[in-house]
Amino acid sequence: MLVSDLVPPGWPDAVRPPQAPDFEGSAVAWLFDLCPPDYRAHEVLRAHPVVLARFARGHVESAVDAARQGLRTLRADLRGVVPPEVVEAAIGAYDREGRRLVQAGRQVALVEAALRGERWVPRL
Repeated sequence: MLVSDLVPPGWPDAVRPPQAPDFEGSAVAWLFDLCPPDYRAHEVLRAHPVVLARFARGHVESAVDAARQGLRTLRADLRGVVPPEVVEAAIGAYDREGRRLVQAGRQVALVEAALRGERWVPRL
């Protein structure tokens, strides 16, 4: 059986499947990597991975919102401040980062569901 048969599509590469040894350890490490470094100081987040997943979900959702807001206001905010090609490059960066964050949000939701005990069953 392949690892891809054990996890839903979109599962993060850095997180072991829920059935594997050290699933929670890999999930915790990956979730902390998505969060601000100061989150590591909170014992409740280290002791309860599902709580960490909820914090990570909120953080990623906020980052998606910030990227969308930045994209909406970038041209007006930077008009006359930097050359047009820099504005276009910044728009590209916001677009790529926004897409990455949306994907991370989907992945956090999958990991959070697994931490809550939900198991994915492939459809035939």
